[in-house]
Amino acid sequence: MSVVRIATRGSDLALAQADYVAGRIRAELHRETERIVIKTTGDRVQDRPLAEIGGKGLFTKEIEEALQEGRADLAVHSAKDLPARRAEGLALVAFPERADPRDALVGRDIASTLAGLPAGARVGTGSARRRAQLLLARPDLQIVPLRGNVPTRIAKLESEDLAAVVLACAGLDRLGLGDRISERLAPELLLPAVCQGTLALEARAGEALAVELAALSDPQAAISVNAERPFLERLEGDCTVPLAVHADILADGALRVRGLVASLDGDRVARHAETGSPEEAAALGAAVAEGVLAAGGQEILDALAASDSSDPGGGSV
Repeated sequence: MSVVRIATRGSDLALAQADYVAGRIRAELHRETERIVIKTTGDRVQDRPLAEIGGKGLFTKEIEEALQEGRADLAVHSAKDLPARRAEGLALVAFPERADPRDALVGRDIASTLAGLPAGARVGTGSARRRAQLLLARPDLQIVPLRGNVPTRIAKLESEDLAAVVLACAGLDRLGLGDRISERLAPELLLPAVCQGTLALEARAGEALAVELAALSDPQAAISVNAERPFLERLEGDCTVPLAVHADILADGALRVRGLVASLDGDRVARHAETGSPEEAAALGAAVAEGVLAAGGQEILDALAASDSSDPGGGSV
């Protein structure tokens, strides 16, 4: 059988994720694999906010082109990096078991908590979503823009004189850095990004490999993706918009979907939640988006759009 060529970014985390998927393909599908490392625009440009250079699609565009052009057979993405609109001729075919979807506070002091940080503490994050919710919880914090891979961001605790940085628990755990986490932040405090902690396997639609890869999908991970991506698609959001959504299965088997949109400064937030059957995942996600818009989210999004149009350099993010 032919070798499965896996396209991935070259960061430590992306390589670890691709290697995990490659191991499962060899063990479960009995196919050999080859890793194709692709440097995306988002990887090349590290000295400017993502909003200035085009948003989260910059981490996927070149990888998807490799699939479309036949230079690779499979892409392994962090699902939260995927923009709302899908690339032509490609399909998301599997979602392995979801890792911890929460955000992590990594403090200079391992005993740090968000509530216990000193007044005016400097906290690093490159995420508009995290920035808004951090300021909602702690308006006194100084939020310091941060780019770079996971080890680079942790190193900036010292080099940028930060009290803490906020990263994804999943990325730290996958890199064996879970012991650096000072506090795993509850969704009630920081609602996660769309599909945070989930891997997305992308292949050319309709090919035999796409069907084979479906065997690697975890049912609960697929349900959460089916609920959370419609929220993103309805709001047409990307990493420049402070939006968050999280779907989880409750003890009684019901699916709960919570979503929000916030202003960049955390002064305004619109929230909505829905609960229903997991079979209604997509409808629940869409309903949460409509509820958020009706609760004031549309006004927040309009204000963000107006701010972007008056600030072409993207300096508000």
